[in-house]
Amino acid sequence: MSADVLTLHRGSTTLLLSLPHAGQHIDASVRGRLVERAAGVEDTDWHLDRLYAFAHDLGASVIVPRHSRYVIDLNRSPEDAPMYPGANNTELCPTCFFTGEPLYREGCAPDAAEIARRRDLYWQPYHAALRGELERIRATHGHAVLFDGHSIKSQLPWLFEGRLPDLNLGTAGGASCAPSLRDALAAVLAASGRYSHVVDGRFKGGYITRHYGRPAEHIHAVQLEMCWSCYIANESAPQHWDQAQGEGVRPLLRRLLETATAWRFA
Repeated sequence: MSADVLTLHRGSTTLLLSLPHAGQHIDASVRGRLVERAAGVEDTDWHLDRLYAFAHDLGASVIVPRHSRYVIDLNRSPEDAPMYPGANNTELCPTCFFTGEPLYREGCAPDAAEIARRRDLYWQPYHAALRGELERIRATHGHAVLFDGHSIKSQLPWLFEGRLPDLNLGTAGGASCAPSLRDALAAVLAASGRYSHVVDGRFKGGYITRHYGRPAEHIHAVQLEMCWSCYIANESAPQHWDQAQGEGVRPLLRRLLETATAWRFA
């Protein structure tokens, strides 16, 4: 695999941490098509590689892309099927910001050929690496647990009403993992009195969780969508890391990953 597209750290346990929206790079071939505002990559899942840096110490495998979701969204199906029918969605190659405004200059949105080019260059390598690592983990340990980490602004009217709970655990309505794993992770969230949470609410898991979560084949997948407000003091300036808030939420994230790693199907 090429470091120009992703980094993959191979661990020693059953856990694979995926951070598909942590990348910020935009190649020149794409950058020239975008409006000036896009240079700030405002819809990035900010600082997740920093928040989850402890995952290496837990023996987890970790996969992180280099490129921004503005280039291609690694958590969408290659056929670009809507993730949440009936609601506003961004596409495989997004054409708008999370606020609904256009991402591209007039007449510069990607056509079918450009989308296929990006799918081959960026989407396919990430998913090949993700799939290969899950298969390696399952072959080594008998099962694999995929933890798909995300974060988002707590209020985005174009995407959802009101304010999101702080922590949103998604299991595709219980279809992407064993019930006992879902229950164990939900119990960790419930034990925290500091952060609100929901299980399979607005964010039930994207393509990665739904596609790779196959409990009958001993691959279990969950998604955690976390509000920026859990670790960023000012959501209007999400690129500004807040040390105190980051250190505040990190122990809970660690407990979630420790629980996922220790879990065994019974």
